[in-house]
Amino acid sequence: GYSITPTGLSQDLISLIQQDIATLHTSEFTPASIGRHDDVGLNRFVRTDSICWIEGTMPGCSAWNEWMEELKEYLNRRLYLGLFAFESHIAQYQPGNFYKRHVDAFKGGNNRVLSVVSYFNSGWGPYDGGELVIYQNELDLQGIQVTPVAGTLVVFLSEDFPHEVLPAARTRYSIAGWFRQNPGSDHL
Repeated sequence: GYSITPTGLSQDLISLIQQDIATLHTSEFTPASIGRHDDVGLNRFVRTDSICWIEGTMPGCSAWNEWMEELKEYLNRRLYLGLFAFESHIAQYQPGNFYKRHVDAFKGGNNRVLSVVSYFNSGWGPYDGGELVIYQNELDLQGIQVTPVAGTLVVFLSEDFPHEVLPAARTRYSIAGWFRQNPGSDHL
């Protein structure tokens, strides 16, 4: 149900996205909210990161979207997941920022099927924090920690794996994205 690949992204893609991130102005990041549709709001107890939705106009983000399209086609051919659309954002965690334990989709919601997280932090050390913790299930209290080192790619079933981001000690960048099924799909 999940995959953690420390060298999941090519160095060329990492460099392009790092260049895109470097060109983003602080004002292009907005405080991240929680919830969906009519129940969306800020909750600084749950999450304190800021995000910038990827539109695909920057070179690295365009390459990211193309790569995700290829991944979607591959997964649909090999695993018959019925993935239809993809959305993603760049997340910025300033020192002290976190995102408490949550799931990316509710059981049977037939929306977000597969979550993707990748990192763009060069020289990340053991005291820099900001680890992603993936829990096997809702009863798991330990989880698996993933250090946010540039190029690491994490993929997991959106409704099956609770996860959180521990407080970062320095500014941390990632891309979080979600493959969705067609709303009329009856897969899974």
